[in-house]
Amino acid sequence: MHVVIMGCGRVGSTLAHSLEQQGHTVAVIDQDQTAFRRLGSGFGGRRVTGVGFDQDTLREAGIEEAGAFAAVSSGDNSNIIAARVAREMFGIENVAARIYDPRRAEVYQRLGIPTVATVRWTADQMLRRLLPSGAEPLWRDPSGGVQLAEVHASPAWIGHKISQLQEETGVRVAFLTRLGEAMLPTSQTVLQEGDLVHVMMRTDAIAEVEAAFAKGPEETQS
Repeated sequence: MHVVIMGCGRVGSTLAHSLEQQGHTVAVIDQDQTAFRRLGSGFGGRRVTGVGFDQDTLREAGIEEAGAFAAVSSGDNSNIIAARVAREMFGIENVAARIYDPRRAEVYQRLGIPTVATVRWTADQMLRRLLPSGAEPLWRDPSGGVQLAEVHASPAWIGHKISQLQEETGVRVAFLTRLGEAMLPTSQTVLQEGDLVHVMMRTDAIAEVEAAFAKGPEETQS
């Protein structure tokens, strides 16, 4: 697949190399020609100097043959405009925009533009490590009704099967992070110390789910 990336900062250059290593063709757009130095001499894709939401610049980057577009510049407005142009003018279905303002990210997500709110994500991840309690949303569907979240489980759940955790809390465990690696649990998987539990649940049930996870299985049954 051909992928067009707007922004050749640390995120854009890393994304470009990752995609190229996976066998995709990549074009990177940036207004500052010196930014392409981050790509290094080993990068085999296109380097296009220009404004990422300009249609001629996008065409030069191969947007008409692209299967995906990523807007990861340092400007929220530029990223959103470019994402909308890629989707609405060129019909690109796989579009994502990097957003620093989490309030804007919520709005654009509801408009159907997938966003990554970098500041909010980083802050959430820091809070998760500093204060391991409650639920931290990782993804929401555009309607906001369903979300994927990391929920802190009481130590009392350690040694119990994931199937029991699901049955008693009413959630679907999407995956676990164990020793830094993601794993898909089965009905026989047992929760171990240090596991991070990622669940799918209704947004309006967050408080109830948090309470169930905070209790041990004996308390929940009673």
